[in-house]
Amino acid sequence: MKQNIKLFVVALLGGFISLTLYSRFFQNEVKVVASDEKQQLPVLTANTHTSLVAAEKLTDFTTAAEATLNAVVHVKNTSVGVQQDPFAELFYGHGYGSRKYERVGTGSGVVISPDGYIVTNNHVIDGASEIEISLNSQKKYKAELIGADKDNDIALLKIDADDLHYITFGDSDTSKIGEWVLAVGNPYNLTSTVTAGIISAKGRDLEGNSNIESFIQTDAAVNPGNSGGALVNTRGELIGINTAISSQTGSFVGYSFAVPSNIAKRIIEDLMENGSVKRAVLGVTTQAKSDIDGVYISEVSKNTGADKAGMKSGDIIKKINNVKIHKFSELVGQLVAKRPGDEVLVTVERDGIEKVLNVKLSEVSAFVSEAFGIQFGELKVKEKQDLRISGGIRVNKINNKDLQKLGIKPGYVVLSINNFKMNSVADLERVKQSIKSEEQVNKLVVINLEGERETFSRGW
Repeated sequence: MKQNIKLFVVALLGGFISLTLYSRFFQNEVKVVASDEKQQLPVLTANTHTSLVAAEKLTDFTTAAEATLNAVVHVKNTSVGVQQDPFAELFYGHGYGSRKYERVGTGSGVVISPDGYIVTNNHVIDGASEIEISLNSQKKYKAELIGADKDNDIALLKIDADDLHYITFGDSDTSKIGEWVLAVGNPYNLTSTVTAGIISAKGRDLEGNSNIESFIQTDAAVNPGNSGGALVNTRGELIGINTAISSQTGSFVGYSFAVPSNIAKRIIEDLMENGSVKRAVLGVTTQAKSDIDGVYISEVSKNTGADKAGMKSGDIIKKINNVKIHKFSELVGQLVAKRPGDEVLVTVERDGIEKVLNVKLSEVSAFVSEAFGIQFGELKVKEKQDLRISGGIRVNKINNKDLQKLGIKPGYVVLSINNFKMNSVADLERVKQSIKSEEQVNKLVVINLEGERETFSRGW
């Protein structure tokens, strides 16, 4: 009898526990919907979308928007233009045919420090005689231009203010294709506006751009006035400066492009410390090859960081530090984000085997490059001033017989090759990507030893 009572108590207790567990874990999970003489179907109740809520949170942009809206500013660029009237010149003489007028351009900028440092695009403020900054609160300030880098379209401004909202830099190298991003700017002279999209591509080189870049491409809507604004991730970190759009109308239709934050950050630091940007190079010549994944090295310059590290002709660059390199623009993007003297780990493939080499980057001003049968060197600042030019590279030595016949000699300054402007010897790389041999050099613009400008076109 006692045994039966024990069994009954155990059974009762077990049933109670089972009922409790069922109520807790299953009753809220499934609700039975009755339908006359039809099969009963389980459906999720309002208590069970934990996974759906998590998914919504993954694409919640409110935190990033709140963190960035007040840190993006409106940039007004005022410059003075001169309009010529040839008829007035003809009838009234020199000086009567011109009149000055005011030109106004607008764009966006990103506050990067509480004491008023602002980054924007160079083209937003280029040629400005006066720059005005408007905060999202509509408060206005006069801005000082600290410095600019035309090659990468970045400029640094400063306003006299404190305790400003600002955006912290993120690591653009760790951003991924498919990642959600926000574009924040002042399109059409509106106050700060947010649009969302995903990263469509990285390391993008824009066709027709005068410099090899490594843009972040996104499908977030960017319109006139957005230039210089912020591209941020969902944590509100700055991963790019919006720069250009790909459109046939001038307004957003397809894609927009941003300078990666790692490049912008390095340029800004140089402008703050030196007032100018120093460019770093490995010390190699590359060659375009469509059948390889990476960047092919055709030549290593002597006494450069690459040479001292043991890089060789025929090596294929696969990584810079831990960042994979698939094409030339990605290599340039990594180097632009570095300074001369920095050491990088370069992974190269040689005879099917990967090697990791520690390379100390050289400064472009000390770099000498061989191309098209010519050895080129950098011009000093005073040499440029004396010649009244902003760019150009010097001919140090020439072995190209066709050009020798034209009279080109050591000491000549090359301003452009095939319409590619030469600001430094590093610019030779983008020409080499489009020119496969000396015979395809179709046009040269030079300054001769007498300081005269000459143009040589194919047919010489």
